[in-house]
Amino acid sequence: MTHEEMANIWNSLKKKLKAYCDENGFSDVILGLSGGLDSAIVSVLAADALGAERVHALMMKTDYTSELSLQIAAKIAALNGFAYKVVDIQPVIDNQKRFLAGVFGEEPKNIVLENLQARERGKTLMAFSNQYGYLVLACGNKSEGAMGYCTLYGDTCGGISPIGNLYKSQIFELARWRNSLSEALPEAVIERAPSAELSAGQKDEDSLPPYHVLDAILAAYVDEGKSEAQIVKMGFAEKTVQWVVRQYRRMAFKREQMPKALFWE
Repeated sequence: MTHEEMANIWNSLKKKLKAYCDENGFSDVILGLSGGLDSAIVSVLAADALGAERVHALMMKTDYTSELSLQIAAKIAALNGFAYKVVDIQPVIDNQKRFLAGVFGEEPKNIVLENLQARERGKTLMAFSNQYGYLVLACGNKSEGAMGYCTLYGDTCGGISPIGNLYKSQIFELARWRNSLSEALPEAVIERAPSAELSAGQKDEDSLPPYHVLDAILAAYVDEGKSEAQIVKMGFAEKTVQWVVRQYRRMAFKREQMPKALFWE
């Protein structure tokens, strides 16, 4: 994307987010600030759109939250001047694990425990929304949504999804562009390998193709309406294309339950 295109996307999303909050009677917003790029860019966008005093962020840590994530999240809040709070949700996860082990009659599977973390974060954000009247911002991107790489009633919780129509590759570009205006994001949050930090050593690319490959295939299939055969002819591995298309189709049920994503003009 050119600088002009990125400026247009940013300014349009700012305008749309502000208008959505005003139209729905929300003065303030809240989000989970994980130390990852998606929540980082949403927090900066919200601060630019609404003013830092109207943005609230929670770092909801577990045993899998790295020290780097804690440092990055705190620095983003400091750079942009919005309210920030660290909440330890591990005791709640441990209690849920014991409860479910009793219900199941066996230890919960790892996928259950991973999703418990995401859902506890969503539940906590919604509790803050109820208590203080904040609008919850969902921080997922188009790549994750297309692949279902998200947790229903967890990281998909929210009243609006500011970057839900941006591919991960575009978000990397947008982050660097926004930092060219003023330092809003630590370099570490742009450089680090994407991870949900729901289990030890987890990385997005353990479950997904590299984002530059995934996004190109998705753009061709979803946005341009190309067939699998046409995408393979573009130079992508047939098995990868087949997997992406199959996964996209399988995850339609998740996309139907996600919050509205903002579009830019």
